[in-house]
Amino acid sequence: MSRARKILIVGPAWVGDMVMAHTLYRLLKEREPAAALHVLAPTWSLPLLARMPEVDSAIELGVTHGELGLRARLATARRLSPVGFDQAIVLPRSLKAALVPFFARIPVRTGFRGEWRYGLINDMRALDPERLDRTVLKFAALGLARDERMPDALSEPSLAVDRRAAEALAARLGLPRDRPAVALVPGAEYGPAKRWPAQRYAELAGRLVAAGMAVWLLGSAREAPLAAQIRRQAGAEHVYDLCGRTTLTEAADLLASAGVAVTNDSGLMHVAAAVGAHVVAIYGSSSPHFTPPLTARKTVVYRGLACSPCFARECPLSHLDCLNGIGVDGVLDAALAARAKT
Repeated sequence: MSRARKILIVGPAWVGDMVMAHTLYRLLKEREPAAALHVLAPTWSLPLLARMPEVDSAIELGVTHGELGLRARLATARRLSPVGFDQAIVLPRSLKAALVPFFARIPVRTGFRGEWRYGLINDMRALDPERLDRTVLKFAALGLARDERMPDALSEPSLAVDRRAAEALAARLGLPRDRPAVALVPGAEYGPAKRWPAQRYAELAGRLVAAGMAVWLLGSAREAPLAAQIRRQAGAEHVYDLCGRTTLTEAADLLASAGVAVTNDSGLMHVAAAVGAHVVAIYGSSSPHFTPPLTARKTVVYRGLACSPCFARECPLSHLDCLNGIGVDGVLDAALAARAKT
């Protein structure tokens, strides 16, 4: 009887990418139910990975985003070497992402060509941008044999939700039970060219409250000044600034409780989709084709200008028409229609 394979996956560094990688984990388990999946990942992502039942263990890589951290990678590799992994799948295309599997002497190291990784990656795959034109497809392709055809359907990311914890958290945060909620996610760590203007979010928040909703502003502590501005400009009761007051998994539980989220193309957009919320997704410099919310419960708001998508952090033409041209009326109608179905 053959031994079940042990696979190490070097996970991505961004929240949205880590959520989309769940499709790969599900694909691997569907094909090899007995395989043990271990994900090497940044510290922040460990609680998120705990919400993915296909992941047997999450292994902390104690380096910051963009850091080489050679000593930490060597120490991690020494710790992993005795495990006897059969294969490593390296999702990031950077050279440093391939170091731990190489140092750990994992015999098959799968990844895409990038940053002169010859030798570090010994199962090198060419990236066909036309065939693999979405991030989720790139990740899934690394779980297939070389030149194997992509399945007709892939499982969407699906994060486990702790409903009981969400109720306790809502009580602690003073969120009302007598109003249906809509979550607003006004941030996007990538840059301003992904952020619908704060004044539009503020107007939307005020009009949602007038329609009988409670509005929950969600994001990290970095978005706290932005959320405070939106709450102040909205000038309405029942707008709750929760930015920086929740962990990532607590935010996931609240997004599931709200059931509707209006969000920029951000990590929390993918989290909202993965917990089953209806996502009203606003796109600026990025593309809903490349990184769509992986759910049928979505409304995409995208102008598709001649200059779009530019994928820039800031508008290179200094007008940001891709976002400034999106009015509140259409977004409000989408949110209320989604709320009525929830």
